[in-house]
Amino acid sequence: MKRLLLTLTALTGLTFAATAARADIKVGFVTSLSGPGASIGTLYDKGMKAAYAYQSEVGGQKIQLIELDDGSDPTAATQDARKLIQQDHVDILIGTATAPSTNAMMAVANELHVPFIAVSPVNIKPPKDGHLWGVAVPQTPSLMVKVIADRMKKEGIKTAGYIGFSDAWGDLVYNGAKAAEADGDPKITTNERYARTDSSVTAQALKVLATKPDGVLIGGSATQAALPILALKKLGYKGPFYGTPAMLNADFVRVGGKDVEGVEVSAGPVIVTSQLPADHFSKEIGTKFHQIFQKVNGGDADDGFSGYSFDGWLIFLDAAKSALKTAKPGTDQFRQALMDGIYAIKDLKGVHSIYNFTPKSAYGVDDRSLVVVKLEGGKWVYQP
Repeated sequence: MKRLLLTLTALTGLTFAATAARADIKVGFVTSLSGPGASIGTLYDKGMKAAYAYQSEVGGQKIQLIELDDGSDPTAATQDARKLIQQDHVDILIGTATAPSTNAMMAVANELHVPFIAVSPVNIKPPKDGHLWGVAVPQTPSLMVKVIADRMKKEGIKTAGYIGFSDAWGDLVYNGAKAAEADGDPKITTNERYARTDSSVTAQALKVLATKPDGVLIGGSATQAALPILALKKLGYKGPFYGTPAMLNADFVRVGGKDVEGVEVSAGPVIVTSQLPADHFSKEIGTKFHQIFQKVNGGDADDGFSGYSFDGWLIFLDAAKSALKTAKPGTDQFRQALMDGIYAIKDLKGVHSIYNFTPKSAYGVDDRSLVVVKLEGGKWVYQP
């Protein structure tokens, strides 16, 4: 288990608090800096660095940020969450890069009654008794799929083959596609799956081709989302491809090359901040995010994942502001106040969405949180 006490370079003029003496509020952040989820996990890491540079204290209280690498392993994510709570005594958890690991962290948060902000798309069911000790920042998987399914229908797609991961994320996309189908969007002709570590999907691609779909919906993420597109192109498929924000990744574009040109995906507006109209809710905060991201990381935020970390931090800051009025950091009372503060959030503008949470729903987004973008010349282009 790799422990990382984050530091910023002199470029930012800021430093992370490194000791408890300098930090009144403790935040535990878990992401995947190694393993198959690392191409996404490192983006969450960059987003968190930008978030901390944006604001490293709240209500006059300094914040200590402790980061751990879960190695893309749910078991390690569980261990990380427990360590952060039981040994480091964090007030809140934020993480992680993959759906299975995020679900694992949510289970620990619920068991130990510590607020948790999920930055990966997950399917969260409220408990029968009490309330959840966590919320999810990303647009719901069903909403991500519904928005792109509606675009497919608009473009005349009547049937779509599906190929996605053989895990929780693959299930979420497929279920969303089937729900959209029931609502009048394209009929899904296949349910082909592959592992995140697979190097070939030729067999699955052949089964998709056999149904002669008008389009193909991809339920993968990052680098591995390019694999089925490359396979289908090699087999002669010439139809359009569609996907979700999980494909908004520079490595996906790099690995896919010309073969992924033209793919359309649903996306948080932060992906195309500069292309948004001036009155869009994300324009102002999104512009600030891109500026601080560039300053801290030395490159542009051309992905959606880093924005989830940033919005997770904004949610935490808003909740902490109210929690500090009733309790002191490091106590169970403060943890409860933080959770109450999150559930009390109303119309908080982030780079991805306008957030509203309640104890009955872990999701704080609506359809304002998504746009459609198309990959053209290696760049994501806003599709009004």
